[in-house]
This record gives sequence, C-alpha cells and structure tokens, in this order.
Amino acid sequence: MSQQTHPLLPAETHDETARESFVQALKSHIATRVSPGVREIYERRVREQWVDEHGAEPADRHEVRAALSADTYYRLWSSVRRSSQHLLWSSVSDAIARQARELAERARAADAGLGSLRLDPDLEIPWYNAEVDIHAMPGGYRGEYMDDDVSVGALFDRGVYVYAMGQMGALNDDYGQSVCQNFLAVSYPEFSPHRILDMGCTSGNSTLPYVDAFPDAEVHAIDLGAPVLRYAHARAESLGRAVHFSQQNAECTDFPDGHFDLIVSHIVIHEMSPAALRRALAECRRLLAPGGLMVHADFAGYAGVDPVTQAMIDWDTYYNHEPFWGPMRDMDLVAESVSAGFDDGAVELTSVPTGRMLQTGKQQKTGQLTLLVGRA
Repeated sequence: MSQQTHPLLPAETHDETARESFVQALKSHIATRVSPGVREIYERRVREQWVDEHGAEPADRHEVRAALSADTYYRLWSSVRRSSQHLLWSSVSDAIARQARELAERARAADAGLGSLRLDPDLEIPWYNAEVDIHAMPGGYRGEYMDDDVSVGALFDRGVYVYAMGQMGALNDDYGQSVCQNFLAVSYPEFSPHRILDMGCTSGNSTLPYVDAFPDAEVHAIDLGAPVLRYAHARAESLGRAVHFSQQNAECTDFPDGHFDLIVSHIVIHEMSPAALRRALAECRRLLAPGGLMVHADFAGYAGVDPVTQAMIDWDTYYNHEPFWGPMRDMDLVAESVSAGFDDGAVELTSVPTGRMLQTGKQQKTGQLTLLVGRA
C-alpha cells in the first residue's frame, strides 16, 4: 500500500524513494535485531556490575539507564537509533526542499472554500515547543523559510508515513480512525457531537476521520505552528474535507465556554510540559458543553512496567527530543483531570486497539492507544 497522493505531497525521484526504503529497512533491523540485545546484555553483565558497585540492583528506570549507559552495546544501540532518526528526516527532506516554493503555491491554490484557516502572527509560542524540535524533526512544527511556507507540514506528512512503514494507513490517519471506530462508535454509539475540536493537529492527518465519522458536525483543529496549519488546511481542502484550522495554544484558546461537544488529541499530550498539560486539561473542561467528551489518545504510562523496559522506552526522553515523554508517563492523568475541574468519577483511562493497515492491505489490531476520557 502506498501513501495516498494529494496536491500537497511532494513528488519523489527513484533515488529519493530508495533512500527512504533504506531508512525503513534500517529502522526495522534495529528494532528486531539490535534492540533485543539491550535486555540481554543487561541480564548477562550490566545488572551484575551494578550490584557489585552499589550492593543492590537498580531501583528504577533512572538507575537502569545509568547502568546501561556505561556499556558499549547500549551506546552502540543508542547511536544507531539516533542516526536512523537523522537519516529519516534527511531522506524525506530532499524532495521537499527541491519543491518548497511549488508546494507553497499549491497550498495557496488549494482553497476550495470548504473550511477555513486563521493564523495569528502575534501568538507567543510556549518554550516547550519553541526550544525543542520534537522527534528531532528539523524546524519542529514552526520552522518557516519563506513566505507562506508549508515545508514542515510536508515533512511531517511524509516522514510519519516512512517512519511507520505505511502501517498508519495511506493517509496517516490510523489514530483518528481508531478513536472514531474502535472507541466512540463502540462505547458511545448514539453520540452525535455538533462541534469537535482537535488539539495539536499538525498536518490534520488525525483530524479528517472526524469529518467522515460525524458529517453533520463542525470540525475545528488548532496547532501552534503556522506552516503545519497552512499545510493541514490545504491538504484537507484538496481531500474534500471541511475543517476550520486556527493557530492557537491549547492552554488558552479564544473559543467561548461550552463551545464543543467533543475535544480530542492524538499523541500530543506527551509533547507538552506537565504544567502546560494541566492548563490544557482545564481548558478542555472550560470548552466542553454539558454531556461533552474529552478524549486524549497517547501511549500508556509506566505503572506496572518493569524498570528495564521503562529505561528502553525512556530513550526518547533523552535522545529523540521528547523531553516530556517520560514525565507524562509518570503523571496520574485521572487525578490531574479531576484537579483541572472534571468531576471525580467522570474521568477514566482506557485503551483501544489501533486499526493498523499493513502494506499488504490486511488490517491488524495489535497496537494499542491509551485514552484519557473525561465527561462533562
């Protein structure tokens, strides 16, 4: 299965596609052949060395990481993982840089009058986004190199597809589809929201499933970055979906109280500082209409996970420009939501299978999304 083409997706040469295929193969090799060795060397020598030096086994993931960091194999694993991430963005960037001006022109021409785009050049970008290029993606979500630039939106759209090896579907919309089909349609089959808000929409890949699932709803999506919003708007218009995009901070939006029946996000809350996340949860509560739902889809916390697995997961916190990857997993998100204004007993953590689409076109449901669900 190939990525679904649309006017905002850059064309690639044979060599550019070949480089992306190499990166996919490298990442697969690291995950299946190199990563298992980290646990093996921990069990065979690293733990024993730590016990000899400290008189006890590592107490938590932080001590496990400290023990592993002294081992050559762990350093090799860490180095090749980081290098593969740089190679990912480098391989995708070539085609985008070559066509950057053309992509900007296509974005300007794509407006079909279905939705809208509202940018705020005076918006103050919070430090946790301004100072970090999340996922080590060059430019982050806000990099602009010319007027009306959409480059980082294209970089994200293509980069996600290459990174996931196509398993998030031809439109990279697996997470949005999974929330709609595997959670809302199952747990709330009669739910019919009038207004929907997607927080941290990036290229809009997870936003569009809500347009299809709730055709009578007015769908809004916000993000901090102007270039990703330009891209998202043009992409949605070219795909025939009506979405109202605006440049806003999820911690403090300009929407009125009780404006939305459904507020969602997808793999966003781990990219916010804990303080910012708390403010965003309070903003969700303010924005929800009576009977409305908040659904934040992200990855599971560390509770019940052994320290070695935690340390390996936590690699992204230190080396993949994901500084809040670990801290979010440590938070009691239910308690934080109650502190933000949701009623005790009206918030839960649940999980749903993702509907990953393989390259063969066969669907599998082996992935999991953790959902933070709050009811107004």
